[in-house]
Amino acid sequence: MRTMDNDKTMQEAVASELLWDPKITSDDIRVSASDNAVTLTGHVESYGERSAAVLAAERVYGVKAVADELEVRLPSSGHRDDTEIAEEIARERHWNMWFPDSIDAEVRDGHVTLHGEVDWLYQRAEAERAVQHLAGVRGVTNLLTVKPRVQPDTGGVRQRVEDAIERMADLDARSIRVTMADSTVHLHGHVHSLAERHIAEQAAEAAPGVTAVVNDLTVTP
Repeated sequence: MRTMDNDKTMQEAVASELLWDPKITSDDIRVSASDNAVTLTGHVESYGERSAAVLAAERVYGVKAVADELEVRLPSSGHRDDTEIAEEIARERHWNMWFPDSIDAEVRDGHVTLHGEVDWLYQRAEAERAVQHLAGVRGVTNLLTVKPRVQPDTGGVRQRVEDAIERMADLDARSIRVTMADSTVHLHGHVHSLAERHIAEQAAEAAPGVTAVVNDLTVTP
């Protein structure tokens, strides 16, 4: 009975967080919860809203996993042909410093595939975030590879990542351990939510020279 009560409480908390988030306007999102795992089903009107819904669920205390089964159904006013989306991506390049010319974007039926190379891992994530909020986009596939211009100093990069995590107000740096092999950062330890797990990963992604982050942090409410 206690497990069922916990599941119901989590389900209600996630539903409340979805209602609270101004980026989420759909009334067709259904939430289920079981053993600290949340499943989102139904449909939303944009890919950006779908991403916002997942992030909202991850912010809720106690959630350890989120299954995203949401479908993007564009409203009639949101439909754009592939050429229009491609032109919007081209305009994005002119003002977004994290979207360099080395990135190629292929658009097919509203789905964007990113190809090419970037210097920083953070650029890879930022390019995807920039595209997923464009009107008419139904989905994004990120095939970008990271090739730093210089080989990183393993010890120096690890120290930068540790320092960045210590500066994060939302993180308890004492519960996170950072190791590094070649240009890959490994995060070990525990955090209190999936949102904190992402914050730690983003801190590691921002370090120059990092090509991958292996996030082994566990969520311990």
